[in-house]
Amino acid sequence: MAVSTRIVFAVAALVAATLSSPATGFSEEVPGDAAMGSQIAKHEGREPVVARSFGPPVDPATGVAVFGIDVSRWQGDVDWWHHWHNGVRFAYVKATEGTGYTNPHFAQQYNGSFNVGMIRGAYHFALPDRSSGADQANYFVNNGGGWSRDGKTLPGALDIEYNPYGENKCYGLDQPTMTRWLKDFSDTYHHRTGRWPVIYTSTSWWAMCTGWHAGDFSNNNPLWVARYAASTGVLPHAWRVYTIWQYSSTPIDQNSFNGSYDRLVALALG
Repeated sequence: MAVSTRIVFAVAALVAATLSSPATGFSEEVPGDAAMGSQIAKHEGREPVVARSFGPPVDPATGVAVFGIDVSRWQGDVDWWHHWHNGVRFAYVKATEGTGYTNPHFAQQYNGSFNVGMIRGAYHFALPDRSSGADQANYFVNNGGGWSRDGKTLPGALDIEYNPYGENKCYGLDQPTMTRWLKDFSDTYHHRTGRWPVIYTSTSWWAMCTGWHAGDFSNNNPLWVARYAASTGVLPHAWRVYTIWQYSSTPIDQNSFNGSYDRLVALALG
């Protein structure tokens, strides 16, 4: 799916017309409010204006870009037709957090993106200090995080980032324990769905909380890297390529798939 230069420059401005930043008004006191990237923006900062003014990256060889956004309860009911007509072709929707929260807007967001033609998936915000990886993976699958081979459903994503509800950025877990928690979630999700979950994180958080040599997830888990800058920079340990790049959190989380549209379909098909 080739995307015109006009759309590339227009998407960032057009999404601003309807949706606010998921970090805006974020409360650190209410469980369930944590939106994807809210803590990365808080701890690592937002990108300078010059870095986000060019829209999502385009493959210089093919001129192809595949645009995506991710949403949570902060966006409420989303005008999916607006985003479809402005070049957005995939979406991730927050389904769950921990084992006690489900997104009240999940059905409208998840089904609405599908109904306009987008390829969509669900994500889970991890709280590794609250319950086991297996418990949270099961809760995720049981509450919208499943997968089906319909060519329109992406594998579920695990959002693992800075702790939104306490001072300890790594949830009080040491690196080996965090790595085991992540593997427990990943293995359980794979057992339930037949797919390995996408892992969403930042390089800085991953290095701090899992260590560079604590575990290698690159063989199974597609990487969704968050870095609000003009490039992805160094990727987390062992990953040589990223699958999705969250390149901006303003005015809404904006993502680029690393490949052509047919490769995005292939990811959905497994």
